[in-house]
Amino acid sequence: MRIDLHCHSTASDGTDTPAELVRNAAAAGLDVVALTDHDTTRGYAEAIAALPAGLTLVTGAELSCRIDGVSLHMLAYLFDPEEPTLLAERELVRDDRVPRARGMVAKLQELGVPVTWEQVARIAGDGSVGRPHVATALVELGVVPSVSDAFTPDWLADGGRAYVEKHETDPFEAIRLVKAAGGVTVFAHPGASKRGRTVPESAIVEMAAAGLDGIEVDHMDHDPDIRARLRGLAAELGLLTTGASDYHGSRKTVALGEYTTDPEVYGEITRRATGAFPVPGAGGA
Repeated sequence: MRIDLHCHSTASDGTDTPAELVRNAAAAGLDVVALTDHDTTRGYAEAIAALPAGLTLVTGAELSCRIDGVSLHMLAYLFDPEEPTLLAERELVRDDRVPRARGMVAKLQELGVPVTWEQVARIAGDGSVGRPHVATALVELGVVPSVSDAFTPDWLADGGRAYVEKHETDPFEAIRLVKAAGGVTVFAHPGASKRGRTVPESAIVEMAAAGLDGIEVDHMDHDPDIRARLRGLAAELGLLTTGASDYHGSRKTVALGEYTTDPEVYGEITRRATGAFPVPGAGGA
C-alpha cells in the first residue's frame, strides 16, 4: 500500500481542488490519501463525491498551533468534524486569517512591494487565506523566484519583516480537543527549521505525555540526520512515525506520494480513531 497522509487542496492553500486532488492521488498510484487542509474541513464533501474506486480518503485537518512563541502544525485525523468545541476553535483560527493576511499586505506595501489585498484574495479564491497566498503574490510580482523563497526573514518567515501573528491554538489544547472529537494527532514536520524556529524536543516529550499519537518524520523539509533523530525520539516516547508529501499542487515542487506512511502505522491510526472512518472510493465523477 502507498499511503500519503498530508495533502492540501484549494479549500486552504493548495492549487488542486479537492476533486482534482483525489483524482491525481489515484493517478499517482496511491492507495490512501489524507485531505488535511489548514484549519478547515470544507473540502471533504467534494473529495468524497469524486473519490475514485480503489482509493481511500482519510479526512483530517492541519491545525495552527503555537507554544512559547513558536508556531507549529498539528495534523488531526478522523475526528468528528461537527464536534462543537473543536469546530469553534477551528473557526476562531480561520477567521483570524483574513486580518492577518491584510496586515502582511500592509507591511509589504510599507517595504515598497506593490502587492494589494485584491491580488492576494484572488489567489486565495475560496480557500482559507494564508502565507502561501501572499507568497504567491510576491512570485507574481517578481519579488522572489518561488514560494519557498518568500519564507525568509526578509519577507514572511516567523518574525520576518512582513510577518504578522494570528490566533493559534495551544498544542496541548489541540491534542485534548482532537481526542475529545475522536481523532488522532500527529505533529507535522517538527524539524522543519528552514521554516523558522522549531520547538525543542522537551516540548515533544511533554506533548507525548499529554496524548500526542505521533510525529511526521519523512518529510521534504527533514534531512536524513533530522529524520534519524526524530525516529529515535519517537521510539523512546512510543510515538507513531508517519511520512507524507505535504502536497500543495503547483505551489510546491513535491509530488503526491513522494513520502509515504507505513501501512502498519496507518492501521494503528485507524484503530485509534473513533470520530470518523476512512472513506473507500466508489468511483466518483
